[in-house]
This record gives sequence, C-alpha cells and structure tokens, in this order.
Amino acid sequence: MTAKKVLIVYAHQSSGSFNAAAKDAAVEVLTAQGCTVDVSDLYVMKFKATATAEDITGEVKNAGNFCYLEETKLAWEEGKLSADITEEQRKVTEADLIIFQFPMYWFTVPAIMKGWIDRVLTMGFAYSQEKRYSHGVFKDKKAMLSFTTGSQESMFSANGINGDMNVTLWPLQNGILHYCGFQVLAPQIFWAPAYVPAEARSTMLESWRARLQGLLGEELLSFTPSDCFDLEKGFQLKPEVHENHATKEFGLTVGIHLGKPLPPNNQMKAGV
Repeated sequence: MTAKKVLIVYAHQSSGSFNAAAKDAAVEVLTAQGCTVDVSDLYVMKFKATATAEDITGEVKNAGNFCYLEETKLAWEEGKLSADITEEQRKVTEADLIIFQFPMYWFTVPAIMKGWIDRVLTMGFAYSQEKRYSHGVFKDKKAMLSFTTGSQESMFSANGINGDMNVTLWPLQNGILHYCGFQVLAPQIFWAPAYVPAEARSTMLESWRARLQGLLGEELLSFTPSDCFDLEKGFQLKPEVHENHATKEFGLTVGIHLGKPLPPNNQMKAGV
C-alpha cells in the first residue's frame, strides 16, 4: 500500500470499549503500512452536535428566517464557518480514506457523529446540486463504516426482528457517503461484541486487523451511476435501464429495486 492519509471519525465515550480497540487497531495497522492516520475523537473533543447559527462567525444573511443549508454554504464560501468545522473540513480534504468508527445507536450513528456529519459536510464543501452521487465532490476519496451492534447478526437478517441490515445501512452509505461522492468500502460490522466471550472479541479484532492490511485495495460497493437517471424527468431511471434489468431476478440496489426482490447483501459486501 502506498502512503495514504486516513481520517478516523470516532465516537465512543470509553477508552476501554470495543470500539476504542477497533479504532486503535486501525491506527496501528494502517500506520505500520506507512499511512498517516488522524483521529477525530468526538467525545474527547466535546464536538458540538447541534447545527445552529453559532456555526457561522459574524452576522448571518437572514436571521429572521435562518436556513442552515444556505447560511453555511455562504459562510463556507466566505471563510466564515466556525473553527471546529473548518478544522474538520481540513482533515476531510486531506484524507484519502475516512473510517467512521462507532456503536450503532437506534439503527444509526450516535448523535455526536450525526452532528459531525450535519455540521462538517456542508453544502458547497461536500456537495452541490451539480456535484453529488457518482459526480460528487469526494469521488476520489474512499469512506467506510466500522461499527458495533447491540443485537446478534441473526436479528438483522431478512427474517430477523430488526430487519435486513442492508436496508438499515442504505441511508448512511447511499444517502451520506455516496451522496457526497465517496467510493464506499464494505462496512466492518462487529456483531454484538458485548454479548460474546472474550476470545470471540479477540477473533473479531484479528479479522479486522487482517482486513486492514489490504483495505485500500478492496473492491467497492456498487451504486447506480447518476447517468442512469433522467434529470428532466425528476431523476427517474431511464427506460433503457429498466429494459436491461427486465429479465434479472433482483433489483439494482436496496433503495432502487425496480419492484424486484432486494439484491442480497449489496450494502454489506462488494461484488454481489
């Protein structure tokens, strides 16, 4: 692996947690390969989770009808975003790979990490109407989710009580990462480490270490290219795309399935 810059956006309150161990393993293995690794430890940083007018230095354009989207885009253009946002945007700009390390809360990321996403990935910096999805701002960067669950793997299956994990991951991987243009690596999921023996947790970490050795060379998750959609018809799939998939068993992805069965594991494994 050639030397790369890696940013780990990390959200856990305890340095003794499994998430901390997973973060530390990534730092150790990637650094040993010549990567420069930066960690944004959100709880230690006391990172502000709420997106407010305080994120803009000086006066806002329309205080009477404050629109965070528009105001932060203007502030980004004028260099008036708060220092904590600017610093994180610098890290993102320099990174070749971003790893989001977190415990899954309520089927998504913890509030402090969602706040990082809301505040750091501002319009203009991370996306625009013209630059999103496969034409996105960060199309030359990679990103991935690495997280723990509180439920067993079987509970997140198509027949499980929590529902299919692929469906759970779609808003995060497509609606955030792919939306900003990132090349998305398959997630690293640690299934319910709090409820397994210590040796099983050790095995999980060793598997993660082994994966990290070749992480940046992995095949990517597949998302439907923007060019397959008709802008003039409300970004609907073009007729020829429907025709090409008419005889296929599964739809394109979890979120765009053409009325067909969901393609199995397409948000969890590359090349499916």
